[in-house]
Amino acid sequence: MSGPFTIVGLGEAVFDVFPDKEVLGGTSLNVAVQAHQLQAPLGGRGVLLSRIGLDDLGKRLQEEFSSRNLPLEFLQIDPVKPTGQVRVSIFEGAPSYEIVMDTAWDHLEFTKHEAVLANSCDAVSFGSMSQRHPVAHQATQSFLAEAKNALKIFDVNLRMDLFTSQILDEGCRVANLVKLNDEEIGTVASLLDLPSGDSRTCAELMRANYDLDAVVFTRGKLGTFACTSEGWVEGEPAGFPLAENADSVGAGDACTAALLSARLLGRPWHSTLDMANRHGAFVASQPGATPHLSDELWESYKLASP
Repeated sequence: MSGPFTIVGLGEAVFDVFPDKEVLGGTSLNVAVQAHQLQAPLGGRGVLLSRIGLDDLGKRLQEEFSSRNLPLEFLQIDPVKPTGQVRVSIFEGAPSYEIVMDTAWDHLEFTKHEAVLANSCDAVSFGSMSQRHPVAHQATQSFLAEAKNALKIFDVNLRMDLFTSQILDEGCRVANLVKLNDEEIGTVASLLDLPSGDSRTCAELMRANYDLDAVVFTRGKLGTFACTSEGWVEGEPAGFPLAENADSVGAGDACTAALLSARLLGRPWHSTLDMANRHGAFVASQPGATPHLSDELWESYKLASP
């Protein structure tokens, strides 16, 4: 394929609320922001399709998007429900999350306006958590059904109890790629009634059962690897010096944005995973989930040519 590309983050828009700060967050938002940083220099864009409130956090989100030249036309405004929040605590360097329930993104709508985006986008990232409410679930499934030509990645997020076997099965059926971590594969395999086994066996069965292009594993500092039709492929782990107050929130979402960008450009799996590792490691070295990408780092990806 040749660009420019439109990559959609479909689902939640929240602020990650730390003890001392509030920063943009949410899997879908993070993917959209990181995809936009990767695609905008090439004439493409990352787009967030979500729903926010009429409150101060909603206004701040729009202001931050405007300051980064991110598209706003697919951010729905809910007149009643508040903008989503996730309360984040860090223990021994690892984040834990308390997700506020019944917020604006739970009431995402799918109309003719969203259908235009579905028909024109090149890739879309969607998750299990963002479909916790039946309204958002229906809107998500409608968008994915309409996005017939898009590369689709299902990002499994087993947060709290905000997932069901139905959501996991539907996600795997519509996706080209499924992304999850080593701790999630056993639970997912059980809910999908796949035969028990180690992580690799479960991934191979999942890929074959759902005819997926790949099942992608994230392993933190160890990097990302994938079960593909060509076999198992492992990326080169990456690392960056830690900035002050660095945290790993959003590193997996940055990995998703880079992975989609590389695959749209036709990159082979080895270089795709190398880039995903590098982008995830950069975000993990910075505070917050949506740090600005330096020109030097973008140039190192050589996105202007396959």
